[in-house]
Amino acid sequence: MLSQFFSNLFSGSSEAVVDVENSTSHPSPKFDNLPGNLFKKELDSNPDSVLLDVRTAMEVSAGKLPGAMVIDFMASDFRQKVAALDKSKTYFVYCRSGNRSGSACQIMHKLGFDVRNLMGGIGAFPK
Repeated sequence: MLSQFFSNLFSGSSEAVVDVENSTSHPSPKFDNLPGNLFKKELDSNPDSVLLDVRTAMEVSAGKLPGAMVIDFMASDFRQKVAALDKSKTYFVYCRSGNRSGSACQIMHKLGFDVRNLMGGIGAFPK
């Protein structure tokens, strides 16, 4: 944690160092952008994964994918909420178009998470 603090301090990073209890990382975290069919196939084949919706509350009120947890990417505490998640799991992340979820995946991957982004957003998820 101290080395991360100094790294952020001297690299000019404005990112806050978040001290979380669960610092266990995924054994080999990766970040993939996946089209809808492959996203669903990998999600279905990984029973210990987490489906994460990063849309706003207004967007979610119109409906979400079954079983998805919600953390609003636009909220000021997004990074803190994500940092507290279990890093040993794989996260399948989506939004409306795939842009915010792609940004969320970049942040999460830098924090040590194994992530998959749904390219094209919720509309690209197979029915």
